[in-house]
Amino acid sequence: MPLPFQHLTSTKQLSRDDTDAILSVAKEMEMVMESGGSDLLKDKILAALFYEPSTRTRLSFETAMHRLGGRVLSAVGMQFSSLYKGETIEDTIKVIGQYADIIAMRHPEEGSADRAASVSPIPFINGGDGPGQHPTQGLLDLYTIQKERGKLDGIHITIVGDLKFGRTVHSLSFLLGLYNDVKFTLIAPKELLMPPKVTDFFDKKGIQYEQTAELKDGLNADVIYMTRVQKERFKDPAEYERLKLKYILKAEHVKNRNITVMHPLPRVGEIATDVDPLPNAAYFRQARNGVPLRMALLAMLLGRA
Repeated sequence: MPLPFQHLTSTKQLSRDDTDAILSVAKEMEMVMESGGSDLLKDKILAALFYEPSTRTRLSFETAMHRLGGRVLSAVGMQFSSLYKGETIEDTIKVIGQYADIIAMRHPEEGSADRAASVSPIPFINGGDGPGQHPTQGLLDLYTIQKERGKLDGIHITIVGDLKFGRTVHSLSFLLGLYNDVKFTLIAPKELLMPPKVTDFFDKKGIQYEQTAELKDGLNADVIYMTRVQKERFKDPAEYERLKLKYILKAEHVKNRNITVMHPLPRVGEIATDVDPLPNAAYFRQARNGVPLRMALLAMLLGRA
């Protein structure tokens, strides 16, 4: 079950048929994981290029490749790369394309993924490009919602926190826009409102959404998706300190509600630890879902699914 494209840089390039196929293969990959893995990609090499800090995305990509019997080449940190010496992204990708069979890259510049994909001789996956897109996170979030709620059509989702710079919420918003009767409640301070590139998409698609600054206004949804305020996106440290704990979700908010709690992680205090034991706290299950989802993408882009 190959995908109709060679590179994945944005959730906006995906159709509903694409996402349905990816989620279906991810479900199969869960069974592969539970059986101890496979040798589906035993002759393939993943180049993991992470020029911006990452734990979950990098390790889940590498785990996914190992679970399928493949091998991994890693480059972690800008200071250890030829980019630090002044090499262009384009030249780096052309070189790495001679060593590996597929590339996953995270880079702090928005638009860097499109630049890389435009010259890549092998399949390329965007692992996050600054405040731009994070398509694999969006897909694993979609997969998590489907698993936790049993559906995607008709979902009401509340998204809280850093909606301005949060590439995870941008990616997920575009994906959910492929489904029917989805409703959004967007909760953020005025400094961190969802950007026009997303709200204009909602308006164009006729998607129902409301914007508010009050956490209490979003607790009647099916899903509440918390985000951290990202220190690395702020030029003024004082502005970050002022906003970082604007919203804190506590057990008392969600304990007796049929609402699934999600977070792309890491958290910096916006979800209190007393939420962790609750059955509707899905964020650690969400992190685990990154492995079968990325296994699916690796296999599909390499034509092995």
